[in-house]
Amino acid sequence: MPDRIIASPETRLQYRVERLLGEGGFGQVYLATRLGRSPVVPEVVCVKVSARIDGWLREAYFGQLLDGHPRAIRVYDAFPLVRADGNVLYCLTLEYARHGDLSAYLSRGGKGWSEAGARREIAGILEVLGKLHRGQALHRDLTPLNVFVCDGRRLKLGDFGIVRQQSDQRGITAHTMNVLTAPSDILARATPRWQARDDVYQVGQLLGMLIKGDAQTRMRPHEIRRLTCSDHLKEIVYRCIGERRKRYENAHEMIAALTHPPPTLKVGVLRTLKGVHLAFTGILSKRRSEAIRAARRAGAIIHSGPSAKTSVVVRGRPNPLQAAGREAGLKLMEIKRLREKGQRITLLNEQQFWRLVTARR
Repeated sequence: MPDRIIASPETRLQYRVERLLGEGGFGQVYLATRLGRSPVVPEVVCVKVSARIDGWLREAYFGQLLDGHPRAIRVYDAFPLVRADGNVLYCLTLEYARHGDLSAYLSRGGKGWSEAGARREIAGILEVLGKLHRGQALHRDLTPLNVFVCDGRRLKLGDFGIVRQQSDQRGITAHTMNVLTAPSDILARATPRWQARDDVYQVGQLLGMLIKGDAQTRMRPHEIRRLTCSDHLKEIVYRCIGERRKRYENAHEMIAALTHPPPTLKVGVLRTLKGVHLAFTGILSKRRSEAIRAARRAGAIIHSGPSAKTSVVVRGRPNPLQAAGREAGLKLMEIKRLREKGQRITLLNEQQFWRLVTARR
């Protein structure tokens, strides 16, 4: 392919193929120069070549669907190329990302991005994903190899070759995926269907990789508290890559989390513990078993952790080894998630709790 001139019967444009940029299961991507004039196609482009028509058709279709979106790699041209031996290659003319894919870019840079930059750029990628989710489409291939770094360190999403449309909210059968950022429960076949929340898992991986400055390995939950960012951003990453049922359900929920920090968990006021469904979190000044007995004597129903029935949470001193920072232990994150769903939960500090159980006596 290099040093060859190819022509599109669709647009009548010619492209001189310069050099190989990368290759994978889909085929090869080459740097190319547009010959002649065009008010739409820039002079420097990429030409993606594949022997498979299915991925080519999907990428051409979603290229049209997302045409003009500022955060999607543009598809300028799509055409078949008949070789001398009679075989057909399927070509796409794509926007050229000068800095390459995110994986290569982070490998060259060697350091993580600022929190403000990571929030902004991931929110941009989520805008593209949100458009797909609104149309009941799932990307399934949100990896650092398919996110590209353009001028101004602006991230754009590309490669829509395995995007699939779902007929309902149950998702689609999970059989084609990239193992680097695919959820572990899907890799283990514990979950048979890929859903929008699994796309969100992959975006959470990308966010963690940006902050860490390394896209070679997947982010593990125990690594999150060591990220150099706010507890709120750590919590977002944890929500994405943690327990499946607690993830953001789609791109729009994650955008809201990135752009609108949750209200501070403030203590409330309560007159009695009688009949409340109560859970404890944090380190108490007395044994947890003693606090549980006191709460039961006061008429409370005890839960091991926040649940759909929990109405009161007693918060002790934060554990320094919490999953995602001082304000983002697992139970605190669950309280916030339940509150987002409209559940009323009163937060008490330990002093309030002991005052209530003592007053009853």
